[in-house]
This record gives sequence, C-alpha cells and structure tokens, in this order.
Amino acid sequence: MSIPWGKGEPSAEDDPAALTRRLDKLRKINAVLMDRVERSMDQQGNAFSLFQTAIGLEAKVRSRTEELTSVLRRLEGSNEALVVAKDEAERANLSKTRFLAAASHDLLQPLNAARLSISVLSELQATDDARSLAGQIDQSLQTIEDLIKTLLDISKLDAGVVKPEVRAFPLDDVLSVLAASFAAQAAAKGLKLKVRPCGLLVRSDPMLLLRVLQNLVSNAVRYTDAGGVLVGVRKRGTQCFIDVVDTGSGISENERDTIFEEFYRGAAAAGGTHTGLGLGLAIVQRTVLALGHSLIVKSEIGKGSTFRLELRHVGAVARGAHAAAEEPEGPQTATGAIVLLIENDHDVREATARLLERWSCRTLMAHGLKDIAPLLAELKRPPDVVLADYHLDEGETGLMALEELRRLSGREIPAVVLTADHSTTVAAAVLAAGCELMHKPIKPAELRALVTHLMARQGSARV
Repeated sequence: MSIPWGKGEPSAEDDPAALTRRLDKLRKINAVLMDRVERSMDQQGNAFSLFQTAIGLEAKVRSRTEELTSVLRRLEGSNEALVVAKDEAERANLSKTRFLAAASHDLLQPLNAARLSISVLSELQATDDARSLAGQIDQSLQTIEDLIKTLLDISKLDAGVVKPEVRAFPLDDVLSVLAASFAAQAAAKGLKLKVRPCGLLVRSDPMLLLRVLQNLVSNAVRYTDAGGVLVGVRKRGTQCFIDVVDTGSGISENERDTIFEEFYRGAAAAGGTHTGLGLGLAIVQRTVLALGHSLIVKSEIGKGSTFRLELRHVGAVARGAHAAAEEPEGPQTATGAIVLLIENDHDVREATARLLERWSCRTLMAHGLKDIAPLLAELKRPPDVVLADYHLDEGETGLMALEELRRLSGREIPAVVLTADHSTTVAAAVLAAGCELMHKPIKPAELRALVTHLMARQGSARV
C-alpha cells in the first residue's frame, strides 16, 4: 500500500518551530506597521494641533488689536478733553488774574480814602480822647487793609499769577525805599532803624525782593519794643546775604518752622500787645521760593532775631552811579513842596489833597492826561514831586500823564505811583519809568517820608 506524499510525514508549514518563527516574523512586521501608523497619526495630530493653535492666536491678535484700537480712540478723546480742559484752565486763570486786580483796586480804593481822611481828622482834633479815638479807627482800617492785601497776595502766589522777572539791579535802590518806608514807624516807637548801603548789583526781581524785605522789617519793628532794627548786607563769593536784625522778643526753637504758616503769630505775639495777622512770613516764604532764594532764621528768646536772605550778586555798582540808601543831606520835611496829584477818584483826590495841605504843601490836582498841559502853563514851572494813581479813566494811566509832564517840562520829575494793583506788570512799568511805587491804601507817614526822601535826593527848590 502506497502512502501519498505529505500525508504520511509533516510538511515544513506544519512544523511547530516554523510556525513559531513565522508568527514572530508577523508580529515584528505588525509592530513595524503599527509604529508607522502611530507616527503618521501623530504627525497628522501635530499638524491639526498647530492649525488649531494658529486659529487661536489669530483670534487673540484680532482681540488685542481691537482693544488697542479702542484704547487709542479713548486716548485721542482724552487728549482732546485735556486740550479743552487746558484752554478752560488758562481762561479761568486769566479771569482770576483780572478778578484779583479788580478786587485789589475796588476793595482798597475806598479804604485808601478813609485812611487818608482819618489821618487829617486826627491832626485836627484838639483833645487827647478825640485823637485816641481817631487812632483806634485808623488801626482798625489798617487791620482790614493788611488782611485784604495779604489774602490777595497769598491767592496770587498760590495761583501762580505772580511770575518773577529776575534781572540785575543795584540793591541800594531797594534799600533806599526800605529806609524811607519805615523811618517814621520806627521813630514813633523810639527805635533806631539803620539800613546800610552796600553798592552791590544783585540778581532778583526788585519788586518782589522789596516786598520780602518790607515784610521782614515790618515784623522786626512790630515785635521790637526797645533797641532797634538793622538791615545789613555781606558778600561771600558770588553770594550775598541780607540780614534783617532786631532786638525784639525773639522766637523759640520749636516755633522756627511754624512761624511761616498762615495766621500763626507765635507765643511772644500772642502774649503781648503786638498787632498782626500772622500772614507776613507766609507771604515771605512763598515769595522767596518763587525767586529761588533761601531764607535762614536765627533767634534767641529775649534777645532778638536775624532773618538772613541769600541771593546772587553780580558785581559792584560804579562809584557815584547811585545814591546811598541812607537819607541824603537836604530838606528834611515836605513843607512848601509843590505836589501835582494825578487821581481820577474824587474821594481819594480830596482826601489826599487835604493831607498834603496839612503838610504845608502846595497841591495841584489833575484828573487825567488832558489836564497836564493847562496846569503846567498855569504853574509856569514843573512841580517838585508827582503823586500819580496808576489806573485812570478811559484806559489812561498815571505813567502816561507823567510822561507827558516830563516831555513838556523837559525834566525827569520825581514821582510816586500809587496803586492797588499788585501785578508784576504794573510794578515793572513803574520801575522802568524810574518812579517809586506805593500800594494803596497809603500810609500817610510812609508817604510823607518818601516825598521828603525824593525831594532831598533831587535837591528840589522850595517855594
């Protein structure tokens, strides 16, 4: 019996070892294929992921762009609003400046007439009680005047209305006005007032510097009952020091900083009979800061105080170019002087004329520019001194009238400009015209001292 081939004996495919090898091979092939498939799927997945990320970034960019555009639009709107607000602020500031100037004039003008009238009334009284009562009224008017002027000054400084006009000028020009302004007040208290000339050119705003020194000297005289007040100048390198020294009540160490606060008067002032509002040093501090100067206070209770102002000097005045700050030799009273009064306010004009007549001055009165030529023709000689209100009618100023008087007479007639306007523009114009400046309300004693000083300086002829 024959057996078919392959059935009686196992084939290679049926060999378990061969099958095992074949299975292993298939498994390896399968593993390779699966790996390729997975890598392919991963690549497809990464591409999809990147596509999704790109879409997300595009959305974020679009959102941020829209936000930025919105912010820019709001910023443009804010800038436009800021421009509008700036314009409104500038208009408001200009309006405030005009209001302060008008308030100064309108509030102080009637007060000026009252002060002048009270001064004349006091001299006319025959009894001590009547003179004392007139003095009390005058002191009350003085308090009102000081309050109005200092509050206006502080408002202007805080509003930035006051702009220093720094330049080089002879310091003795300021010191001479200072000496004339306080000579009578110091003498009335029995104090010695010494203002020493220095011959230096300094850099500052002359009008603002004068206001600072006036406040310092005023305080020194007010709080000194015996001894005196000295204003002296020293130089060191490019700096100079103006010392206002008094022998008054002094300031305690713990009050050195607080004395510059508004309405602070100190223990010595509160415990005594000294009058004051406590605003003078507040104005001094603000003005000194505006000028870029520095101020140092040294004091000892019961022995007095020294206020030292530091500023730059730029050399010396040519010898003989300026008069000394101390009172020069010459007439020591205003008696007999021919005074031209240029004033548009009737009450002030009449009150000032009565005051000048009490000083035995011959007084001529002008309302404005049109009166100058007829008065000069009638007088047949220039007046000794001119007292001119700054603001006249129809836009005229006292400086215009003075310029016409000087032109017609051919002489640089000394003049005092009287005004309630504290603006630096007015001060600069007065200074440029070579005139003295006094702010209303006028203190009669200071006016008399200044008129006497001008006549002595010019060596004016008497009638």
